[in-house]
Amino acid sequence: MKRFFDNIITVFVILIVLLIIIPLPTFMLDFMILFNMGVSLLILLISMYIKESLDFSIFPSLLLVTTMLRLALSVSSVKLILGHAGHAGHVIQTFGEFVIGGQPVVGFIVFLIILIIQFLVITKGAERVAEVAARFNLDAMPGKQMAIDADLNAGLINEAQARERREKVSREAEFYGAMDGATKFVKGDAIVSLIVAVINIVGGIIIGYMTGVADVMGTYTIATVGDGLVSQVPALMISTATGMVVTRSASESSLSKDVVTQFSKNPTTMIIAGSSMLLLVFVTLFVPQFPWWFLIVIGGFMLTLGIVQSRGQKTALAAVPVPAEIAAHEAPVISDTDFYRDPKNIYASIEVELMSVEFGYSLLPLIDERHGSNLEDRLTNFRKKFAADMGIVIPDITFLDNIQITPNSYIIKIKDEEVAGGEILPGHYLIMDSNGSFGDIDGIDTTDPAFGIPAKWIPGSAIERAEILGYSVIDAQSVIITHLSDIIKKYAYEFIGRSEIEMMLNNLRNKNKSLVDDVVGNTINMSSFQKIITNLLKERIPVKDLVTILETISEYASATGGDTDMLTEHCRQALRRTITRLYAEDGVIKVILLDMELETTIIKSVNKTAAGFYLALDPPLIPAILASLSENLAKLENVGAQQIVMTNPVVRFYFKQFIDQFVPGLTVLSSNEIDPKIQIQSFGIVKVETA
Repeated sequence: MKRFFDNIITVFVILIVLLIIIPLPTFMLDFMILFNMGVSLLILLISMYIKESLDFSIFPSLLLVTTMLRLALSVSSVKLILGHAGHAGHVIQTFGEFVIGGQPVVGFIVFLIILIIQFLVITKGAERVAEVAARFNLDAMPGKQMAIDADLNAGLINEAQARERREKVSREAEFYGAMDGATKFVKGDAIVSLIVAVINIVGGIIIGYMTGVADVMGTYTIATVGDGLVSQVPALMISTATGMVVTRSASESSLSKDVVTQFSKNPTTMIIAGSSMLLLVFVTLFVPQFPWWFLIVIGGFMLTLGIVQSRGQKTALAAVPVPAEIAAHEAPVISDTDFYRDPKNIYASIEVELMSVEFGYSLLPLIDERHGSNLEDRLTNFRKKFAADMGIVIPDITFLDNIQITPNSYIIKIKDEEVAGGEILPGHYLIMDSNGSFGDIDGIDTTDPAFGIPAKWIPGSAIERAEILGYSVIDAQSVIITHLSDIIKKYAYEFIGRSEIEMMLNNLRNKNKSLVDDVVGNTINMSSFQKIITNLLKERIPVKDLVTILETISEYASATGGDTDMLTEHCRQALRRTITRLYAEDGVIKVILLDMELETTIIKSVNKTAAGFYLALDPPLIPAILASLSENLAKLENVGAQQIVMTNPVVRFYFKQFIDQFVPGLTVLSSNEIDPKIQIQSFGIVKVETA
């Protein structure tokens, strides 16, 4: 039985094909016609209750099957009408007699009007909507994919969510493409109905010519109209369902609930409409035979409904609970002078926020949950992903309003000091293009606050055009979160204090107590371990593999004399697979190299003091190194690769220490930090000509 239901559609399609070939008895045709009506009604109801088009993704295929069924029934009914003197079952006869009502000409004209409505209005409209929806969805696919990638890179979604969204975008494109073709079935069905009607009438007249044209006209007209109606009523429902599916926007409820909710949002409009209908009564009293009582019924209903809705809204507002304990036990008002007489309150006021974001007053809706903001939820998702990627948990971010900054501005602070900021245009969306070529779309020129590339603010009405043109469209919240994520990655090392280190070690101690206790406290002290973790994070190296880091420290601590900088270098080499994953693309890492003579010069220029090692290059060498470096980095930029300098393992630390003074954040790797399986592709060599 289960296997039968798994293949029921296959069996059904085969039966439809047989219907076209095998003549049906009248009772079976009656049953199939009513079955067709029931299925069509079910499809119409489903299309009204879906929340978005993909909830009924089988509709294009279902449209083909139902069209085949109607065509098969039309063929069967034509056989019976022309072969049995106009008798094709009780259903067709009942429908025909009901519409014709003893007047064949009038009834046939009404039937033709129904066909025209079906063909020119509903079918044609649904076909056009499906065509436009398919074109827009297919054109917008690249922009949607880029937006998903941007959210993934910003940490707003994980890999599974990104995969799910990509699949949804792909399914939407396939669905609307299928709907564009499937609507042609409905159009063809309407055309066939016209042809069948003509065949039935003309064929019937020819067959019964010798028995009296008048009787034949009446008999065959009834059969034709009945046959057309039993075919067109389901077709009309299917066409309506088609239009609803392709015009249905994503919603949280059914069409019926949406209509009721949105009509009842503003009772004033209902009251005004009802009052206007009642006022028309006075005008129509002077028009003879005008059914003015209908205006009273309709206007009275609308006016009553509006008043009831208005009172319901007032009752709901009055029922909003006010905390009685606040009203009854209001705290006494204390002046600032009295409050700060207590030294504890003064100490509380000078606490430093690890990280905070201050917003101008125009941007407050972006952080206010009452305005539908979900900024904190999105940041929570980012914190979770950041912890999974980097191995540390960033602190809570405090959101504050600041009336002293411009209304559209925001400021990012770390430990109460400003580190970055930007401007947001409320109600607009950001589009970016690394080339800055926005000639084909209007907007307000700006610069992306996170990456510093040319961008443009566009209104919401221009989103569809921007996506069709292939731009990545980013909403205001995503702009802020992307900027925040970049700042957090850049300054993550500042969030690591003694308490955070202890929490990381305690978490590992639950799984590997002996390793933690053996290394931290015996081999190296807590302060030095914190310095190594900070060094790694400063160059954006994940520290979640604490086992490898601790084992490396244990192995090389004595050889390096406990020098944290050298231990950091050994830890980096032990984390080569992680570093390779960060910078390699498709098994290749693109870099520029340092000339061997320059590396030798750097090693000879290393001086040692009581405070540690430092690089002291001859002053004339510095501008020459920077010039050559800039020239070679441009080669990487031209091919769209990350800017990476690769050096000898001994030189890496000193060159990084030197170059950070001039090119902060430049990635410097050593050959020992790259997995041997990865191909290293050089795009240039930094060299200095010596006399």
